[in-house]
Amino acid sequence: MADDSFADSLQNILDGIDKFIWSQWFLIPLLLFTGLWLTIRLLGVQFRKLGVALRHGFIDRNDADGAGDITQYQALTTALAATVGVGNIVGVATAISIGGPGALFWMWITGLLGMASKYSEAFLGVRFRVADAHGKVSGGPQRYLSQGIPGRLGKFLAWFFTISAIIASFGIGNLTQGNAVAAGLENTFAVSPTVTGVIMFVLIGAVLLGGIGSIGKVTSAFVPLMIIIYLTGGIIVLVMHASEIPAAFAMIFNDAFTGTSATGGFLGAGIILAMQMGVARGIFSNESGMGSAAIAAAAAKTTHPVRQGLVSMTQTFIDTIVVVTMTGLVIVTTGVWEAGQNNAANMTAAAFSEGIGSDWGGTIVSLSVVFFAFSTILGWSYYGERSAERAFGAWASIPYRMVFTCVIYIGATTEIRLAWTFADIANGLMAIPNLIGLLILSGLVARETKAYLDFDPTLQAQPRDIEKFLIASKNPWRSKF
Repeated sequence: MADDSFADSLQNILDGIDKFIWSQWFLIPLLLFTGLWLTIRLLGVQFRKLGVALRHGFIDRNDADGAGDITQYQALTTALAATVGVGNIVGVATAISIGGPGALFWMWITGLLGMASKYSEAFLGVRFRVADAHGKVSGGPQRYLSQGIPGRLGKFLAWFFTISAIIASFGIGNLTQGNAVAAGLENTFAVSPTVTGVIMFVLIGAVLLGGIGSIGKVTSAFVPLMIIIYLTGGIIVLVMHASEIPAAFAMIFNDAFTGTSATGGFLGAGIILAMQMGVARGIFSNESGMGSAAIAAAAAKTTHPVRQGLVSMTQTFIDTIVVVTMTGLVIVTTGVWEAGQNNAANMTAAAFSEGIGSDWGGTIVSLSVVFFAFSTILGWSYYGERSAERAFGAWASIPYRMVFTCVIYIGATTEIRLAWTFADIANGLMAIPNLIGLLILSGLVARETKAYLDFDPTLQAQPRDIEKFLIASKNPWRSKF
């Protein structure tokens, strides 16, 4: 009883902190304002250059001669691996079950504005990256906040982010994901959580031994396949409920601004709750503004920061506008959202089962949770490791990997009631210093982005021409490598 009382008290405390951080008076307006401000300063780069960015990242892949440790595509899939996770399935269901269908609208807004934030942080990640003690490329908010913002403010923001990222890597990137994998395999295939924990310990440990090179190779092959399988299942469900799609869109847009009245087991929600859940779960899903993806972007082989920034920007588009939309539409069109927030964990599986059949639908969702969570662990292991190196030195790399791998087993074999709330708080703590930094550095991002896109609007310039452009514009970036 004492343990239960302590856990309940701790949960209440964390809930209070979570509600404050993600309130409509603090992080939500900061996120939306930063994304809107960067969208204006960059002249809507996420809309103007989306097609060019998708082509450059998935078709051209022509920056192999640039400095860096992994290809642009591997950096993109590593970031996708970290973001396309349980939040795309359980997180979306939770947002809709509490905030109503209108929460999906605010997830879209967060994603569209977040593309400008994701571009900016990836640009800065490459722009201020350095070579570490082992000759590997290192960058991210822990670098560009301290180097781009002079004085004590920059150093404080960098340390704030670094410590928050280390903590977050064990929450959003480990405990919640390991628990989701174990629960999925146990519910669908009756695999013991202990067995799952051991298998994940071995598999994750083997990949992490190879560092970012191994992570990039695994995610580049693994991530596209898992997304395609999930989207295929979702498309089948939507085809089966095609007649409900127009009404679903109408409900989403209407509820975003009017709220939802109580229906069956669903708790009524107003516009503030819809916005709060949409934005909070939106950033949990796509991580735009958190600064995490900038760490992977910094390792990419690229000939200019703008080119990698545009490629990284497509990650938010794929995560939110494609995968999250699929989950949300499946939940709304099948009507399972009315079951209420107590059923959020199984809501997406119920929606897939409604359209495909209980056997295939539940299996696809369960396997997707397993694969998405596994990939998220890989991506976040790299984010946490780089942050640990920044905080404690290069020697911290191996100890961090060892501890991170051991915590995976704990997450798989332990019922963690506080994990999701803890992950939400850690996300917010990471976002705060990064968003402040993006606002301060927005002028630099806007100037150098305009200069480069005026020179190379279709990203077709050759490395030698880019080198001449950097010299002519007196840009110090290239001289670092």
